[in-house]
Order: sequence, then C-alpha cells, then structure tokens
Amino acid sequence: MSNTLQNPLALAGRLLLASLFLPAGIGKLTGFAGTVGYIASVGLPLPTLGAILALTVEILGGVALIAGYGTRLAALVLAVFTLVASFFFHAYWAAPADQQFVTQLLFFKNIAVVGGLLTLAAWGAGAWSLDARRKA
Repeated sequence: MSNTLQNPLALAGRLLLASLFLPAGIGKLTGFAGTVGYIASVGLPLPTLGAILALTVEILGGVALIAGYGTRLAALVLAVFTLVASFFFHAYWAAPADQQFVTQLLFFKNIAVVGGLLTLAAWGAGAWSLDARRKA
C-alpha cells in the first residue's frame, strides 16, 4: 500500500474506533442511573464506581483517539477495558440458547475492536496527530 495513504488511514482508524467509545461514554453519563443499574444487574460490586470508571475511560479514551494524544496509552487502556467488559457483559456461554447468537456476535465484535486497539497501541497515531506534533 502506498505510504501516502498511511496517515489518512491512521486518522480514519482512530476516528472510527473513537466513534464506538465517545458516544457510549456520553450515553453512560446522561443515563447514569440506568448504567449503574445495568452494572448492578450482572452482579458486579460497586456499580456506581464502575459506571464512573467506565464513562471516564470511554470519554477520555475517545477524545484521546480523536486528537491522537497519548494514543498508545489510551488504546491500551481501552483495549483492557473492552476485553474485561466483554467477559462480564457479553458472556454468550452463560446466556440462554435463544440469546447466544447476538451475545456471541457482540463478544467477538469487541474482541476485534481489542485487536484494532492493540494495533493502534503498537504503531501509534500516525503523523496526523498531536503525538506526532509533540515529537517534532
């Protein structure tokens, strides 16, 4: 692939990954009570703290990906967050048979997102980012 596409593709990848996290974090903030209830419904302890942690990771991580600032760290944090959340909230192996298909689809979608985030953590944000500007 041409090197001329590397930077626009890196930017597009960051924006697309952020489009998953930033709206989710804002939704958790605006629907905070529902988020706390959902976290409590899967039996996790300290659901209010969990909701605060989740919305903070998603909002700050999403903004970091958009700006390309602290991208490698943000991508790693989002990858760990997504992986852990997948096991608690998309445990298809524990779902009733009639609900396993969608839950499994969501689980493996998240695993693919983790893969994209790990790639971003490995290669960085690209030249069209605040990280690259800071290095220059």
